[in-house]
Amino acid sequence: MSWIDRVRKALPFQDKRDTPDNLWIKCPSCSEMLFTKEYEENLNVCPRCDHHGRIGADARFAQLLDPAFTILPSPKVKEDPLKFKDSKKYPDRLKAARAANPHPDALTNALGTIGGKKVVLGVQDFAFMGGSMGMAVGAAFVAGADKALKEKCAYVICTAAGGARMQEGILSLMQMPKTTVAVRRLNAAGLPYIVVLTDPTTGGVTASYAMLGDVQIAEPGCLIGFAGQRVIQDTIREKLPEGFQRAEYLHEHGMVDMVVHRRDLKEQLALLLDYLGSSKAA
Repeated sequence: MSWIDRVRKALPFQDKRDTPDNLWIKCPSCSEMLFTKEYEENLNVCPRCDHHGRIGADARFAQLLDPAFTILPSPKVKEDPLKFKDSKKYPDRLKAARAANPHPDALTNALGTIGGKKVVLGVQDFAFMGGSMGMAVGAAFVAGADKALKEKCAYVICTAAGGARMQEGILSLMQMPKTTVAVRRLNAAGLPYIVVLTDPTTGGVTASYAMLGDVQIAEPGCLIGFAGQRVIQDTIREKLPEGFQRAEYLHEHGMVDMVVHRRDLKEQLALLLDYLGSSKAA
C-alpha cells in the first residue's frame, strides 16, 4: 500500500464528488477566501475587511425581524405589457429569475415586529433582475404602505436596485410618482417611513421612494446614486472625488442621516421606531 493510500485511509477525506461546491466564498472587496459558514454567521459581512455583501429578502427578514413574522402576498400585475424582446423574451427572463429566487419579484413585504414594535418591512432583492423597479415592485411598495396604514405601524424599506426595469419602458418610470404618493399617504397619517439603503441603490429607485424616508440609513460602503459615475464624469468633464456616491460620502454631505453596520441595524431600527412612536404589537 502506497503512502498516499495509507493517508487517505487514515484521514476522513471525502470523495471529490461528495464535496460541496460552496464551502468557500471570495470577498468581492479584498479577494480574501472565506469559509462560507463563517461568512454567513457574520451576517454576510467580510470578517477581514468589513465589506457588506448583498443578501436576499429571506436573510434580511431573519436578521431584522423578531421571530414569527408573516410574509405578505405579492400583488398580481400584468406581465410583459409591452411584449418586449431583446436577446430574450421578457417572460423568459422572468421565468429564469423566479426559478433562481424564492419570491415572485424583486420586492417582498413582511409583517412582524422589530424590538416589539409592529412594522411592515419591505426588502428589494438585487438577485432578482438587479432589483429593478417594474410594475410588480411598484404594486408591492404600495401594498406594503397600505398594510402599514391598515395596521397603523411604520413602513421600513430596504432598497437595492439598479433602477427602473427597461423591459417595461415608460410603465416602469410611472412607478416613481406612484410610490411617492404612497409615501405621502404615510406622512399624512403620521406613520414612520424609514429607508435602509443597501448596495447598490441607483436609478429611478433613488429618484423616488429611496430618498423620501423620515430617516435615511445606509449600510457601510454601499453605492447610492442616480446616474453612473462615468456618465457624470463625462458630462461635467471633471474628476469625481474619492468615495463619490458611497454611503460615507453621502453622509458627510447630508444626503444620508446615518451609516449603520449590519450587526447594529436591528437595534438602531428598534430605537428609531420607539422614538418615532410606532405602535406595539397587540
